[in-house]
Amino acid sequence: MLKVNRPKTLKENALESLRDAITSGFFKPGERLIERNLCESMAVSRTVVRECIQHLESERLIVGVPNSGFVIATITGDEVKEIYDIRIMLECSAVESCALNANPTTIKKLRELYKSIKECLEKEEVMEALRLTTEFYKVIFTTGGKNIAWDLVEQLNARISRLRALTLSSKGRKSKGPENLKKIIDAIEKQDAGRAGEICTKHLTEAAKIAYQLT
Repeated sequence: MLKVNRPKTLKENALESLRDAITSGFFKPGERLIERNLCESMAVSRTVVRECIQHLESERLIVGVPNSGFVIATITGDEVKEIYDIRIMLECSAVESCALNANPTTIKKLRELYKSIKECLEKEEVMEALRLTTEFYKVIFTTGGKNIAWDLVEQLNARISRLRALTLSSKGRKSKGPENLKKIIDAIEKQDAGRAGEICTKHLTEAAKIAYQLT
């Protein structure tokens, strides 16, 4: 079947807008979400807002508090450690498998994504950089044949993006992060699985330390 891109629905646009506001830190951890204000700011109905809230609750970006409604979820230090432990286990394995299976087309795609990520961060377009980073890792996982592992990562992607946005606020991370991605691509191109996994582990360990300090 041919894939046809369709315009996003009002709910999809509202969901993306609200998710981005949480990920970027516009809404702070513990801050209460007021439906009326969200309806006015996004120019959507209360039904759409409630559907978005339900979806974001499933992504663990917001939590319900008895008698208080919904608030922005707080990510604890223990949760940060666990998320990065999972990422190191899954992503490094995927990077190594990608190095053994990548072809010139894969390398070209990864380099294009790396270049776009770097340019977005230089322009302070953080949210677009995060979306491209998710696509970057999707290419790595699918090339490495790690489809089930990618399904697991996708369940964490909302919180992963939130932590990525947080670490990017650290001095020098907007240049260091893309630099590490380039090193990973170079190792993949050389089919050096061990080196690719090593760089990935270092990259994620550095990010974990920053995220832990900032939460």
